[in-house]
Amino acid sequence: MSSIQRNMSLTGDASNVLNGTQKVATILGLAGLAIIALAGFNVDFPNKGLWLIISLVAITAGIVLYAKGSYSGKLEGIKNHGVWFKSISNRGFWAWIAGISLTGFYIILYFFPVYLGLNNEGENTGVIALFDPLSKLLSGNPASQWFVYGTLYTIAILAFGIKFMWKYRHNNYEKIRTISVMFFQTAFAFLIPEFMARLNSDSFNLPYYDLKNIWPLNYYNFEQYRVDSFISSGTVGLVLLIFGIVSIFVITPILTYKYGKRWYCSWVCGCGGLAETAGDPFRHLSDKSMTAWKVERWVIHSVLVFVVVMTTAVVSTYLGYDADKYWLTKDVFLIGVAVFLTLLFCAIWIFKRQELEKDARYGAIGYLVVILSLVGIHYFSETKLFLFEAETLRTTYGFLIGAIFSGVIGTGFYPIFGNRVWCRMGCPMAAILGMQQRLFSKFRITTNGGQCISCGNCSTYCEMGIDVRAYAQKGENIVRSSCVGCGICSAVCPRGVLKLENGPLEGRIDGNQVLLGNDVDLMSLVNNK
Repeated sequence: MSSIQRNMSLTGDASNVLNGTQKVATILGLAGLAIIALAGFNVDFPNKGLWLIISLVAITAGIVLYAKGSYSGKLEGIKNHGVWFKSISNRGFWAWIAGISLTGFYIILYFFPVYLGLNNEGENTGVIALFDPLSKLLSGNPASQWFVYGTLYTIAILAFGIKFMWKYRHNNYEKIRTISVMFFQTAFAFLIPEFMARLNSDSFNLPYYDLKNIWPLNYYNFEQYRVDSFISSGTVGLVLLIFGIVSIFVITPILTYKYGKRWYCSWVCGCGGLAETAGDPFRHLSDKSMTAWKVERWVIHSVLVFVVVMTTAVVSTYLGYDADKYWLTKDVFLIGVAVFLTLLFCAIWIFKRQELEKDARYGAIGYLVVILSLVGIHYFSETKLFLFEAETLRTTYGFLIGAIFSGVIGTGFYPIFGNRVWCRMGCPMAAILGMQQRLFSKFRITTNGGQCISCGNCSTYCEMGIDVRAYAQKGENIVRSSCVGCGICSAVCPRGVLKLENGPLEGRIDGNQVLLGNDVDLMSLVNNK
């Protein structure tokens, strides 16, 4: 007797059976991971360089081959293949296993690298020793836990990036931006810093510098040891230090004004790159509730306040009071920070106040008061309170935000919280770019409400938890500080309702003219021209 199909979908249930190509790919990928796992149990491979190459190639080939088995021979277009019915992508048993495993790896990586074989006094062992040949080839130094992490991170973005492009091959925007994050991660975050380490000597010692990481992501960039290293390295170091400052106050605002935060969050950032590639199967898990949105705004801007206060405290610690020796004294710096933040707040309040909701206005006032109060403590108090000491702030931020939030929770729990929980809730860089995008940017997602059929694909697959459909139904432009411009909402729309644009508002159709899906009255637009 044949089984009864209880699913009302025309396509039936999503198949849980792997095809032949996917089975081979799974075995290949697991074999590559097994080599690393064996190294973790201190298996001594005779030719570590060769075995490392075999491992990394097997992992990459397994991911790419699995993608071929999933999408080759299929029609172009989004194929989500029953993500809500699979354990791994619907917070099921395998999702929790994956989340716990990844979280365990991050905890060991951050806090117990000795279990990975790190030995600062002698030869490395275990997993880290397996990566020694590659590290010595690139930088001339033995591997560290961070080199292991960086290598695996880069491999994940490259391999899953190919998978991502195969899945979204009908969309040129998705392919180009994926190539971009693959390039920036491989060149700027992985290879160039390792090559820079080869230049170091007794008289020339540049700190490790990921060129695409901009403050406040590289919150440590202005610590005294790094500033001293930049200055002692002559012209090259001074250029890098100036580049870091110019990136904050010139490059970032200009690019965000023209293109929105997507230029960084979806095209350059390594965190965003991993989220978009390896985290793509989990993008639908983002919390779309109003409560999550409210929590998001308070948490991410609180992190931004934290990093501003912490950086101000850190920089102030190595500035003196004698103006005859150097014009930038501690007093000048603290007063300058307070004046700059106050002027910035006043400019937003005067020119953009009407675009802020009531709670945002109260929040902005509260945050400004907190920052100025803490800066005032540093300025007026001879004996600093323990909680406001630079080292205390730096250690606390590094542990809670830099390690626990961005690594353990943000990445380790992709299968539970979705792929952008760090970008959405904790990244201070996203907070800064988001404010610029919301208030000053030319970027927006335009909608054609007359074509929307309310299928909900856009909202379902928005990794930032935005209810895109609500905007599309009303024909309203989407200008949200949290939007990273990934374009997936547009890619999954079956009617072409959504379009990512950079440009002025003049000459655009007012979304309020769109009523109940009827065509808008274009005569007013024509007459204006």
